[in-house]
Amino acid sequence: MRRPEIRRRQLLRLALGLGSGLGGAALVARLAMDGARDTSEHAGKSADGSGLPSASADSSRTRQRMTGSKAWIAAPAGLTLSGEERRFFADERPWGFILFARNIETRAQVADLVGALKEVGGRDTTPIFIDQEGGRINRLKPPLAPSYPPPAAIGRLFVRDPKAGERAAWLQGRLLAEDVMAYGINADCVPCLDVPVPGAHSVIGDRAYGLTPDSVATLGRAVADGAMAGGVLPVMKHVPGHGRGNADSHLELPRVATPRTELARSDFAPFRALHTLPAAMTAHILYTDIDPAHPATLSPIVIESVIRDEIGFDGLLMTDDMSMKALSGDLYDLSAAALMAGCDVALHCNGDMDEMRRVAAAAQPLSGDAKRRAEACEAIIARRPEAGAIEAFRSEYETLMASVG
Repeated sequence: MRRPEIRRRQLLRLALGLGSGLGGAALVARLAMDGARDTSEHAGKSADGSGLPSASADSSRTRQRMTGSKAWIAAPAGLTLSGEERRFFADERPWGFILFARNIETRAQVADLVGALKEVGGRDTTPIFIDQEGGRINRLKPPLAPSYPPPAAIGRLFVRDPKAGERAAWLQGRLLAEDVMAYGINADCVPCLDVPVPGAHSVIGDRAYGLTPDSVATLGRAVADGAMAGGVLPVMKHVPGHGRGNADSHLELPRVATPRTELARSDFAPFRALHTLPAAMTAHILYTDIDPAHPATLSPIVIESVIRDEIGFDGLLMTDDMSMKALSGDLYDLSAAALMAGCDVALHCNGDMDEMRRVAAAAQPLSGDAKRRAEACEAIIARRPEAGAIEAFRSEYETLMASVG
C-alpha cells in the first residue's frame, strides 16, 4: 500500500518543481487519476492485506454509508441550500461541510441548514465543521450560543493555578461541544496548538493557550478531551505550527526561516504531544529550512517528514481553506497538489460555486489511509455525548474564569 503512495509523492515533487505551468498541472492531474486507481485496488482490505473485516458492525455501517464520499469539504454560500447547491453536492459528494457567519441567522434556520447538509451528505455522521474557539473566533454568537473568553485567558489561569487552568480548558471544550451540538454541528476546529513568539503576526495572538509548548499542549489536550466528551470531533490546528508566522495567511503567504531544529523543540512540540488526536488542519506557511519551494499544505516534505514522521500524526489531515490568499494558482491544480502531497481532504470555505467546481474536480473518492482516517473521525461523531450536568459545568467554568482579567 505504501509503495504506490511513495512513488506518486516522488513524482509529485517533480510536478511541483515544474511550477503552475502546463507541465506541472498536467502531471498533477495525471497523478491524481493514477492515485485513485491505485488506492481503489486496496479498498476493502484489512491492514494485514487479508481482506477480513477488522472493525465493529457499527464501523462497517459507517463505511457503507461513506462509500463514494470525495476528499473535500464544502461550504454553503448562504442561509439555506439553493437548488443548484443541492444538486452539486449530491453529485460531487463532499465528505463534510463547514459553516461560517454568513450561514447563521436564527436557531431554527441553523438547525434546518445543518439538517439539509446531512441529508445531502447521506448520513447522520456527515461531518459539519465550525470554528468555535472562544474569544474573537466564534461563528455562533449570542443569543445563539454563549461567548467565552479567548484561549489566552485560560492560559493565564493555568500560569497561576495549573490544575484550575486545565479544568477550565476541559470545561470550555465540553461547553463548546454542547453549544454546537444543539444545532447538530458535530465537528469543531479546536484546539489551536500554535505557539506565538514575539514579533509574529497577531493573527494567532490570543487564540493561543499559552506562550510555551508545554502549556499549549496541556490545555489543548484538555479542550480536545472536553469536545470529544460532548460528542464533537476536535480538529487541532495549524500543523506544524502557525505561531511564528510573519503574515496573516488569509491575505498572504507567511514565511518562517527558523531552523528546523528549533521548530522541532517549540512549534512542533504541542502537535507531537497530541499526535493521537483524530484530525488536524494544515498551516499555509512556507518553512524555508524544510521546503523553501512549497507551503506546508502543498509540501510532501513537510507532510511526510514532519507531520507524519517526526510529529507522528496518523489522523485525518485536512487543508486550511484552499481559497486563502496564501496560496496562488488555479484551485484545481492547488487542490490536486495538496491531496497528492499527503493531505487527506481539501477544505474550501468561501461558497463560490465556480471555485468549488475546481476543488471538487480535483478530489477523488476517499480510499486507502484517507478513508480509514475519515471513518475513525465519523466513529467519534457517532458516539453519544458523555452524561454531565451542563448547567453545573457552566457554573464551575464561570467561577474558575471570574478571577482572570
